[in-house]
Amino acid sequence: MSLDLFLDDKELVARIKDLKKERNAVILAHSYERPEVQDIADYVGDSLELSRLAAKTDADVIVFCSVHFMAETAKILSPQKTVLLPAAEAGCPLADMITPAQLEAEKAKYPKAAVVAYVNCSAEIKSMADICCTSANAVQVVNAMAQDEILFVPDQHLGRWVQTQTDKKIILWAGCCPTHQRMKVSDFVNLKKEHPEAVIVVHPESNEDICNLADAILSTSQMLRYCQASSATKFIIGTEMGMLHRLRTAMPEKTFLQPSKGLICPNMKMTQLEDVYESLKELKHPIEIPELIRMKALKALDGMLAAVPTK
Repeated sequence: MSLDLFLDDKELVARIKDLKKERNAVILAHSYERPEVQDIADYVGDSLELSRLAAKTDADVIVFCSVHFMAETAKILSPQKTVLLPAAEAGCPLADMITPAQLEAEKAKYPKAAVVAYVNCSAEIKSMADICCTSANAVQVVNAMAQDEILFVPDQHLGRWVQTQTDKKIILWAGCCPTHQRMKVSDFVNLKKEHPEAVIVVHPESNEDICNLADAILSTSQMLRYCQASSATKFIIGTEMGMLHRLRTAMPEKTFLQPSKGLICPNMKMTQLEDVYESLKELKHPIEIPELIRMKALKALDGMLAAVPTK
């Protein structure tokens, strides 16, 4: 093990900043990452939002503190840049819940259905989809499709929530986020009793019974904007605990509570400052995608941006 790993955090952060300048790199961190990792990032946010931001920069290197499919998305949008995933083992159980063979078989069952792939999936799954969506624009994307039937993969809870917002027939794939799956109704009810004035905000990957308790069902970036615009000063946040750091940093004058203790995504917490340093120092771990798959996945992402234009 390198002696560099035994630097104190202050010196480690300083060296990360030096290496970032030397490599002409940009550091991205998803909202679920460790607080100290979020704090050294140039941008913190949702996966696609971050990938699009990085693509617009003149950086040669993208260090994406996240999980594998997110770094893949950055590479899809920035093939000319070096994209690094600091913790190579950081995967996503939700993304792993559907394979290309399974999707091919499901497509054969519903030949008239459009395949809408939530961005929380592999590059290969994206390449097999008609269009991608995010948790923020899933309803708009589905409603923009010409087809009346939608095969929605891989998150069943996001797909079920979309079904409540559209007249189209949604065919669900039985995938889910294990972290959101752990939330319990009783935890929300008990916390609401303690803080009756608190506004409940949850992620659409949550179970239906959790969504039914919510005042708002929003993606992580939407949560940030919603809480900033709200006159409320206390919120119960139903998503991975890393989001609370982002919210508290942006709005220290407001109170953010979590209903379930230890609501942690182990994969999102794999990346540590040492990993970011090593990634920049030795260009670990580069993301590579076969060009044919990348181009097909890009088509699905571009289709989403055309269907639901964003700034």
